[in-house]
Amino acid sequence: MNLPKGPESLCFDKDIFIRDDFDVDQFVAECRKQVQLEEMREDLELYYKLLKTAMVELINKDYADFVNLSTNLVGMDKALNQLSVPLGQLREEVLSLRSCVSGVIQAIDDQLFKHEDLQKKKVCVMRLIQVVRSVEKIEKILHSQSSKESGSQENSSLLAGQILERIATEFNQLQFHAVQSKGIPLLDKVRPRIAGITSMLQQSLEGLLIEGLQSCNVDIVRHCLRTYATIDKTRDAEALVGQVLVKPYMDQVIVEDVVTSSPNGLEKMYSRLLEFVPHHCRLLREVTGGVVCSDRADTVPGYDFLVNSVWPEMIQAIEERLSYLFNPGNPEVFYERYSISMEFVRKFERQCSSQASVKRLRAHVSYASFHNRWNLPVYFQLRCINFPVLYGELTALTVCVAVGSMFHLQVSEVLWFCLMRCWSDRVYLPPLAHRLWKLTLQLLARYAKFLDEVLTKPSVMELTKEPCRPLPSSASSTSSRTSVDEGGSEGGGPISLSTKQLVYIAADIQKLQEKLFSSLLAALFDSRARLSSSVPSLNSRMSQHLTERCCRFLKSAAEVPRLYRRTNKEVPVLASAYMDNALRPLHQLLTDSMGLVTPSTTHEWLHVALSECTQRYYETISEVLSSVRKMEESLKRLKQARKGATTAATAGANGGPTDDGKIRLQLALDVEYLGEQIQKMGLQPGDISMFSTLMDLVKEARELAE
Repeated sequence: MNLPKGPESLCFDKDIFIRDDFDVDQFVAECRKQVQLEEMREDLELYYKLLKTAMVELINKDYADFVNLSTNLVGMDKALNQLSVPLGQLREEVLSLRSCVSGVIQAIDDQLFKHEDLQKKKVCVMRLIQVVRSVEKIEKILHSQSSKESGSQENSSLLAGQILERIATEFNQLQFHAVQSKGIPLLDKVRPRIAGITSMLQQSLEGLLIEGLQSCNVDIVRHCLRTYATIDKTRDAEALVGQVLVKPYMDQVIVEDVVTSSPNGLEKMYSRLLEFVPHHCRLLREVTGGVVCSDRADTVPGYDFLVNSVWPEMIQAIEERLSYLFNPGNPEVFYERYSISMEFVRKFERQCSSQASVKRLRAHVSYASFHNRWNLPVYFQLRCINFPVLYGELTALTVCVAVGSMFHLQVSEVLWFCLMRCWSDRVYLPPLAHRLWKLTLQLLARYAKFLDEVLTKPSVMELTKEPCRPLPSSASSTSSRTSVDEGGSEGGGPISLSTKQLVYIAADIQKLQEKLFSSLLAALFDSRARLSSSVPSLNSRMSQHLTERCCRFLKSAAEVPRLYRRTNKEVPVLASAYMDNALRPLHQLLTDSMGLVTPSTTHEWLHVALSECTQRYYETISEVLSSVRKMEESLKRLKQARKGATTAATAGANGGPTDDGKIRLQLALDVEYLGEQIQKMGLQPGDISMFSTLMDLVKEARELAE
């Protein structure tokens, strides 16, 4: 079905009406995104007229067939009856042929199924044959090697590295075919022989690897590790290195008596542990590519002995033999041990061969276990248990006379001391940053609540002779408190706040605000800069969004000539309707942003969007006026050629303004209306880029129209 082609200016695609999933609501919603409802209705009416015209033309084209349709059907029933008998016979023949073909197809399917089954069985047999051949080949190699060793009367029963690699390659194929043949009864008869080969291979590999490590023989270690990798047993090799090479060294170094024998015993122990890698693992790292070597082709990939052999043995020995390290009972000692231990972890990470190795280390179970053993929550509780401001133990306004103190009241001095102590070098630990930040906010909130109680209920404040709870550490030794009493009496009775007390409170609040602002500003500077870096992108996105929505309607200025040329419309006195549609997104922005962002931000968005829109609007109007001028000149030449004949397109019936004058006047009204709306938005039209040039353009056009 072919629909008539409509004008290119239609706001919809004509083929959408013949789709199976055509939906009226969706159609209207999609069209409204492009044009207004009035324009959509006009396009629909225009296309409706085209459809009616096309239908009439179709009927006229085949009119004879329409008229003779009933005549051609006379006698059709007899013809159909005559065809029914031969059609029935043909149907029987087709059914018979179909039955025969189905039988042949079924027979072929049966043969194909049997052939496929035979192929599967053949593959199974070939795999079993390969399994038996591999077993016999490996046993032959083992028997031959045993005979050579017996003949040479060597004490070592280890297989040579090259022989092991040959066996490993064949063993790898054996394993593959054995897995593929799983469930076949014949495989169970061969399985004991496979188990014997596996046991012999593992024992030989373990012995050969130990011998290579003890003798520092690079070739033996390389052959051995390559063999482990061939049979996919790299983790077994790493575990063996941990037991044979790492564990004895840890037993000698990680000893509680040695660590506790000197004040820096823990640092010495960690230093000796870090020496293990360069002194005892150089051979392994050279073979596996962990250090720079001359021939990278001979390296054996797939191993990470630092992560899977050295680190687990270290941590296990530390956790078992030095469990007292993790006791947070003494915060000062705990801080010292934790800092030294984390420095050891960082230095160990630097010994890893790559970033990928560091990631594997941090993902290791023992890495998380070591970090979790440090009871940081208990350490935090012990650190903040002596904060009197947090627990509301300060109940009097006492004067602080500490030497060099920046505050006047003891409660303010205590607050500042607690805040500084939270982030001091001997207290702060990076994993506790979130807890210390929360504690900082709690201290400030408790201090603010204390001041609120003082200022709202002064009658409950009492002057006490008992000294306030001393500050932790050395802060208490540099300050003393005396009660402030102006007009009150000593004796513990309720009094009102004095003028000096109020002044002290105000001064301390100002000082705290100043100090907090400077301290927090430095801490949050990076985050603030990161947020600020997003502002230009946001402004650009907003301006682009507004410009696209406005310019979609401003393009309608090009349709103004069509509205006045040869239409005999009256002289325009109001701006075009498209101007309100174009400015609606800007007015909507003013409504949506009120109370949410600063007016300066909104004005900046409007200024950039209006500047871009004015530039594009100027280009559109310039093209329209240029086209009008060319049309006007053409009509003048045509008029002169006709020697004075009147032209309806250039003058009204009563000699009023020409159509071109109406067009110019309408554009001038539109631009003037734009300037008025800009002022209503709180901007100055003169500050908008190209607006002055646009006004000069339409001013000249108005003069020509008048």
